[in-house]
Amino acid sequence: MIRSGFKPDSYSIVGALSACARKKDLVGGQIVHGMILRFRLGSEPIVGNALIDMYCRNGNVEVAQMVFEHMENKDIASWTSLLNGFIMCNDLGSARRVFDEMPERNSISWTAMITGYVKGKNRVQGLEMFRRMKAEGKDRVTVVTVVSVLSGCADIGALDLGRTVHCYVKKCNLGMDVTVNNALMDVYSKSGCLDIALKIFYEMRKRDVFCWTTLISGYAFHGRGNNALEVFNDMLDSGITPNEVTFVSVLSACSHAGMLVEGQRLFNRMVQFYGLKPKIEHYGCMVDLLGRAGLLEKAKDFIKQMPINPDAVIWRSLLSACLVHGNLNLAEMAGKMVIDLEPDDDGVYILLWNIYLTANRQEDALKIRKLMRNRKVKKTPGCSWVEMNGFILEFTAEETMHHPWTEIYWILEGISELSKSDGQCLFLD
Repeated sequence: MIRSGFKPDSYSIVGALSACARKKDLVGGQIVHGMILRFRLGSEPIVGNALIDMYCRNGNVEVAQMVFEHMENKDIASWTSLLNGFIMCNDLGSARRVFDEMPERNSISWTAMITGYVKGKNRVQGLEMFRRMKAEGKDRVTVVTVVSVLSGCADIGALDLGRTVHCYVKKCNLGMDVTVNNALMDVYSKSGCLDIALKIFYEMRKRDVFCWTTLISGYAFHGRGNNALEVFNDMLDSGITPNEVTFVSVLSACSHAGMLVEGQRLFNRMVQFYGLKPKIEHYGCMVDLLGRAGLLEKAKDFIKQMPINPDAVIWRSLLSACLVHGNLNLAEMAGKMVIDLEPDDDGVYILLWNIYLTANRQEDALKIRKLMRNRKVKKTPGCSWVEMNGFILEFTAEETMHHPWTEIYWILEGISELSKSDGQCLFLD
C-alpha cells in the first residue's frame, strides 16, 4: 500500500501494529512507529494503544511506557494496555501502580490485574482483588474473571470462596460455560470434594476432552488411580479422543497409585496407537512411576534414552525416589544435575546437605553450605494459607508478627511451647 503511493490512515496503522505484535516483529513495529510520526497519526488513542500493545508484546515495556506518557489523549484502553504490558513482563508491582492510578476501571482492567496475580503465584492478592471488585460492584464479572479466581481458589484450597463464586455462577447463569464448569471441578477436586466435582461433571450438557481430563486429574491428585482409569476408559467409550494433557493426567494417576504396568501400557499406547509425541511432562511421569516402584536404575536408564534433554523436574523426581529408597550415590548424582540446571533451587542444596550428613560425609556437607553461600542462595521460607470466615490468611515461616490477626500467631506460639514440654499431652478444645 505504501509503495503504491497511498497514505496510511489510523485503521491501517493499527492493523499493521497488531500484526507486528502477534508476530513479535519489533523491527517492523518500529518502522510503523516511524510512519506514525511521519504522517502525524499519533493523536488518536487507538493508535497509541496499538503502539503500547506492540511494544509490550515484544518485551519492551519501557518504550511502551514512554509512548503512554507522551499520549495527549488517553482512554481506559490506554491504561489497560500498559497495565497488561507490565503483567506480561511479570512486573506486578508496576502493574499495580498503574491500576491504582487509573482514573476509571472496567471489567477488563480488573480481570487483567486478578489474572496477573493468580498466574504470578500471588493468589491471595488476586482473590482479595476479586473481593474488592465485587464490593465496589461497578463492573459485571466476566467468565474470564471467574475462571481466574477459581484457578486461584484451587491452587491454595480456598474452598469457601470457591463455593461463593459457584453461587455467583449460578446467579448470573454462567454455568453453561464449559470453561467455568471445568474450573469449578478443579476447585472441588483439589479441595477433596470429588463427589461435588463428579456432580458438576454429570450435569454438564456437553463434555469435551478438557472436562474428562479435569475429572481424571482430580482423581490423580488424590491418588485414586483406579477411578482415574475408569474415567479414562469411559471417555474412550464416549468417542472422545484423549490429547497430550489427558495422558499427563492419567499417567500421573498411575504414578501416584503405584500402577506400574498400567502406566507403561498407557505410555506405549499414547505413542503407538494415538501417534502422540511424548513431551517432557510425559517422560517426567514415567520417571516418577519407575522411581516410586523402586526401579531406580531403570529410571536412570530411561532418562538417558530420552530423545530430549531432561529438565530439573525429572532429575528432582529421581532424587526424591532415591531418598525414599536409600540410594545415596544415585541421589548425589541427581542432585548435582538439578543444581547444574537450576543453581538457585534452595531445596536441592538442603537435600544434598542432609544426604551428606546422613552418610557422615561432613566435609561434603560443608562444601554444599559454602557453595550455597557463594551463590547467595537463600532458603525459601515455607508458606501456608488458612481460610477463615471467607478471608484468606497467608502465613510464612519466620515472618514477623505484623498481621492483623496476630492472635493466631500467639496461639500457635503457645501450642509450640506446650508441645515441647516433656511428658505432657496437649489437648485442644
